[in-house]
Amino acid sequence: MRATAYVLEYHLVSYRRVWRGSALSSFLLPLLTVLGFGLGVGAYVDGVDGVPYLDWLVPGLIASTAMQVGIGEATWPVLGGFEWRRTYFGHAAAPLRISDILDGHLAFVVFRVLTTVSAFLLVAAAFGALHSWWSLAVLPIVALVGLAVAAPTFAYSATIRSEGYLSILMRLGMLPMSLFSGVFFPIDQMPDVLVGLAYALPLWHGVELARLATLGLAPQLPVAAHLLVLAAWIGGGWVLARHRFRRRLVV
Repeated sequence: MRATAYVLEYHLVSYRRVWRGSALSSFLLPLLTVLGFGLGVGAYVDGVDGVPYLDWLVPGLIASTAMQVGIGEATWPVLGGFEWRRTYFGHAAAPLRISDILDGHLAFVVFRVLTTVSAFLLVAAAFGALHSWWSLAVLPIVALVGLAVAAPTFAYSATIRSEGYLSILMRLGMLPMSLFSGVFFPIDQMPDVLVGLAYALPLWHGVELARLATLGLAPQLPVAAHLLVLAAWIGGGWVLARHRFRRRLVV
């Protein structure tokens, strides 16, 4: 655990040099999203499940933001750690285990998810889209969502050698998951095959739990089922990532 904390400290110190740029985008992106989708599109939508569209949309956008940050931090930074900056090899040369290197970086991903979502919560509160202190419960939820997408993406990024494969992941992975996981409309409006896909992907489960926290809307599945799917993605992704990191770092 102590060695993992050292790896996390390394990433935090590195982030200290660039945090101002990401802090601006952390507020600007949710502001533009809420204005465009919540107020713009929401003006033409009566509501969903008896809830104003902006209020219904915000928890989905929060979960989606956690997914985007998780994947973003698990793609180019991880590939760069192997191919360009080669920082992982420096870590491996120190008395660190593979799990320490992986867990420390994943802990930093959780930090980035929580800080970004906290900014989103402030913007949503300013627009009156949050009505209860229970909305703070989305923070542990988005931490799970971030890990559920980041862990398998770490494994993918540790496998490839060119950033062109990351573009494929964005187009065929992140974008469809954003569109078909109940963020913008209920999934029961989609064909059955896409509904089944949403059930299998981690984002929909995070969206359902986030709406439970912010709106009190009962999820379609028991809470334990949603948590189990997220845990499966985290555990399976971690095992794969650890295997791929070991293949790259241990000669």
